[in-house]
Amino acid sequence: MTASSAQDEARILILAPRGRDAAVAEQVLGRAGTQAAICADLAGLMDALRAGAAAALVTEEALGETGPPALFAWLDAQPAWSDFPFIVLATRQLGHRSPRASQLLARLGNVVLLERPINAETLVSATAAALRARRRQYQARERLLERERDREQLRLANEGLERRVTERTREVETAHETLAFALDAAGMGSWDLDYVTGASRRSPRFDTVFGYDAPQSFWNRETFLAHVADEDRAGVERAFSTVGQTGQLDLECRIRRVDGAVRWIALRGQVKYDAAGTATRIAGILMDRTDQHVTEEALRQAQKMEAIGQLTGGVAHDFNNLLTVIVGGLDMVLRRPEQVDRVKRLAEAAMGAARRGEQLTQQLLAFSRRQMLRPQTLNPNRLLLDFRPLAERAAGGAVELAFDLDPALDPIRIDPAQFEAAVLNLIVNARDAMEGTPGHTRIAVTSRNVHLGTGAVAEKAVAPGPYVLVSVTDTGAGIPPDKLQRVFEPFFTTKEVGKGTGLGLSQVYGFIRSANGFVDIASAVGAGTTVNLYFPRSTDPADEETGAGALRTIPLRRAGEGETVLLVEDDEQVLGMAVESLEELRYRVIIARNAAEALAHLRGVERIDILFSDVVMPGGMNGSQLAVEAQRVRPGIKVLLTSGYVANLDEGQMIGHGELPVLNKPYRRDELARSLRLVLGGEGR
Repeated sequence: MTASSAQDEARILILAPRGRDAAVAEQVLGRAGTQAAICADLAGLMDALRAGAAAALVTEEALGETGPPALFAWLDAQPAWSDFPFIVLATRQLGHRSPRASQLLARLGNVVLLERPINAETLVSATAAALRARRRQYQARERLLERERDREQLRLANEGLERRVTERTREVETAHETLAFALDAAGMGSWDLDYVTGASRRSPRFDTVFGYDAPQSFWNRETFLAHVADEDRAGVERAFSTVGQTGQLDLECRIRRVDGAVRWIALRGQVKYDAAGTATRIAGILMDRTDQHVTEEALRQAQKMEAIGQLTGGVAHDFNNLLTVIVGGLDMVLRRPEQVDRVKRLAEAAMGAARRGEQLTQQLLAFSRRQMLRPQTLNPNRLLLDFRPLAERAAGGAVELAFDLDPALDPIRIDPAQFEAAVLNLIVNARDAMEGTPGHTRIAVTSRNVHLGTGAVAEKAVAPGPYVLVSVTDTGAGIPPDKLQRVFEPFFTTKEVGKGTGLGLSQVYGFIRSANGFVDIASAVGAGTTVNLYFPRSTDPADEETGAGALRTIPLRRAGEGETVLLVEDDEQVLGMAVESLEELRYRVIIARNAAEALAHLRGVERIDILFSDVVMPGGMNGSQLAVEAQRVRPGIKVLLTSGYVANLDEGQMIGHGELPVLNKPYRRDELARSLRLVLGGEGR
């Protein structure tokens, strides 16, 4: 690429023929260090696009109602790596955008729509994002070109190899030299082993791959195996053992060079037989595949970072919205604290935003399978029937909600609250999918016992056997096939902006995996959608009590005379809030900032009625372990744990294996009081 074309490919084209929009945009971008070029009209834009550009900033009126055919033809002719970005400046709309205008924007493809008036920061941010996206496209182009060049080079080398072998069959030595030269040019080494004499021949590159400066005098199978990495040796030996039956050798493994470096190699070989069918020799090629493995790993890492970027971007967007309400409200409260009604209204708004943040955090933890579970063995039909009134309110009066439950349903082991939230999420999604659908709309919730064989669970990472199936089916618009594979991704949503976070199905996915089951989804456009939740059948008897309703009905409890709480918390701000809440409830509070300090108090003689401890703490002992040690030091002591996150899934999501009560963070004073009331077992005061 020439310097001029590279410079052109980094610029922003501006098409804004009316007013001073073009000049203002050029000045703003120039101050931000972004190269920009103003196009006088559509013809000028097309000429500039053909010369090269990173993105285009155009006004909606400049495109007209239907858009220029030449621009669409140029977009259709883009190579596979290109998805040219547009930033469209639109005039604020009072109502919905016209169908033609919407079709035009969809026809452009990669569009960021900015409604005027816009500020300089928004414009610079949008163009910076477009430039980053275009740079990634250029990187993809370079990788594709490089891969094509390598593929072409390998193809030419292989063609040359086949041609030379065919033409020089009778001139063995000359053919061997030519072949060795061609393979060396392609980065390959050749090898040949005579089964009759035991002699071996190799090209110089063969020994070079293993780190030798000079050709070695002797090679055999044992010599090769001595270089193979320990982790791959068993697989290589199996490949060697089958050569006699298959007549071919085809393996890829890691080797350790003489200098200690580990490299990836591929070994291909073909056996030659005599007239009696006896193997006489085997010959083949050796390739160093290390660079290819590094490239593939880099690509996987890039894809992983792209997914992380989507997740963090969604989290930042939602939390910044919530923090705007909280920070803005508290700022106004601090400015005029004497206005009681205004302070109350702002505090209620901030509390609502904080609760939405709590729900968002729980959804993220559910997707990542890091939420705390309180599993019970129960019949899911009882849960479905108990929360049916809530489900009917969520579905709305215009939708028929039908329950078809198998009375002989097997028990399963799940967290009741998580199960209810998952099914409710599916019902709400089903309701939204049927919005605007003409005629009768219906949501069906069914439960069945099923037995899944090996084929049915082959790609589900679960064992075959008996399962309980809970399904939610709607008669909505369905999900297109290109979106069906992404529905469980965090922050991916098919709903309009503002009508969904994109975390509902992610939460369902995380919950079902935590329950050792799996979820699948079937949908047809225009025919509706069915989401199937598969839970492994439990062999334990069903528990009598389900859900968390009992805790919510317990009245507020203040402390009795002298009742003392040993509070263990390492975060100073959380500690201060907890102390204030406990003292307001008239408890005497003993403070410890880690397990060691807590155990020192427990081994003393002062009165301690309950241990209230965070789960995740520094110092080598978490809250669950502290609770066990506390009950050993003081048999019968009451314990209440609190946490917002389980750091290590392998150590168990079920705090104390379901035996210890847990108060989820964030919590309010009333929730703390009710939890203490439940654990201490006293009467409300």
